[in-house]
Amino acid sequence: MKTGFISLGCVKNLVDSEELMGRLKACGYTFVPDPNEAELIVINTCGFIQSAKEESINTILEMAEYKQKNLKYLIVAGCLSQRYKSELEAELPEVDRFIAIDEYADFENIVAEVCRTSDFVTQKAERVLSGKPWMAYLKIGDGCSNRCTFCAIPLIRGPYHSYAMEEIIAQAKDLAEKGVKELVLIAQDTSKYGIDFDGKLHLLDLLKELHKIEGFHWIRVLYMYPDEITTELIDGMAQLEKVVPYFDIPTQHASNRLLKKMNRRGSKESIVDLCKYIRSSFKYCTLRTSIIVGFPSESEEEFEELMDFVREIGWDRLGAFTYSREEDTPAYDFDGQIEEEVKEERLARLMELQQQISQKNSEKLINETLEVLIEGYDSIRDVYRGRSVLSAPDGVDGVVFVDTDQKLIPGEFYNVKITGAKVYDLIGKIILVIGLQ
Repeated sequence: MKTGFISLGCVKNLVDSEELMGRLKACGYTFVPDPNEAELIVINTCGFIQSAKEESINTILEMAEYKQKNLKYLIVAGCLSQRYKSELEAELPEVDRFIAIDEYADFENIVAEVCRTSDFVTQKAERVLSGKPWMAYLKIGDGCSNRCTFCAIPLIRGPYHSYAMEEIIAQAKDLAEKGVKELVLIAQDTSKYGIDFDGKLHLLDLLKELHKIEGFHWIRVLYMYPDEITTELIDGMAQLEKVVPYFDIPTQHASNRLLKKMNRRGSKESIVDLCKYIRSSFKYCTLRTSIIVGFPSESEEEFEELMDFVREIGWDRLGAFTYSREEDTPAYDFDGQIEEEVKEERLARLMELQQQISQKNSEKLINETLEVLIEGYDSIRDVYRGRSVLSAPDGVDGVVFVDTDQKLIPGEFYNVKITGAKVYDLIGKIILVIGLQ
């Protein structure tokens, strides 16, 4: 059966999609990029915040229109199905089946039942990598036990649980054999890895084992909560040459009062000290964070405290969002809900400040030489496009534009001397090929 598969939301959802696609492929399903050709469409939805839920609903309605053409079956999976299955079934009869996350163990059988096909396994189920062949995400855990008062993830994904190290290593070796050179570790809270094994943190132990695998050139870690990033972990990462100095640390705010209302552990002062230690431990590193603006009862003084915090640390990358009021979370009923126009105005001020900081940080890299992974050619600018060791995938951190007469190979690593800087992007020239051949 010709199948279209749409994955919405975060990269953790993308990994789920790739694994589900692999199981369908093993049962003989084929994948098509054009919905006009699809007999079956599966949408893996996001239900994290209001804008994500709206995108999911709009995508469902858009894909349902193809039932007037060749489309026979429409199936919706993922976080939205997990959280609102009964409501969606009542409101969207166009969908043939909503599959919740806790039904994934029987996913291919459910699909076969809906599509009235025999679930005949034709080959070993292997994850389908949908992105660039030299990079892959690897989930090391799922769920979350942090219980931040604004977040619905624990309601959707359940409590945090780490995947067995043996399972992760086996998946990583398989990815390396397939040609993956950049491995990106993800979970809702990667720094908590292994705590459910014996009450101790084991992320560094995992990194040491992954570092032994031949084929990987970069190993990157995302979503590291600040209170679980120890000096031992930082020092250990500095000793593992494949582990890139990239620290994605969601802080959410700087006001200690609001951090407590968010049920976040740690304090502004501890975050500042942590970032200073990271900066002192690496010649180059990236400090990235995420911020919530307009959390209930946030005062103008507390917002200014947040601005000072951003200035003091000088985050290389910062993602900011206005507070989204999510039902069934404690913060939904908090007093002092902020008006949308106030939240948007504060967000604009914060992002204007961050652009200034990012510009200055980028300019500091001029005349420095960075390792860059070439990912494509920009025919409009007539330059190659890549990412430095300081940038995560999927465009979240900007790119490096490389102007050269040489023919560069996508998926290979080059030394690039930085000659210019924009707010998020860098410009450079080739120094020496150092890639894996």
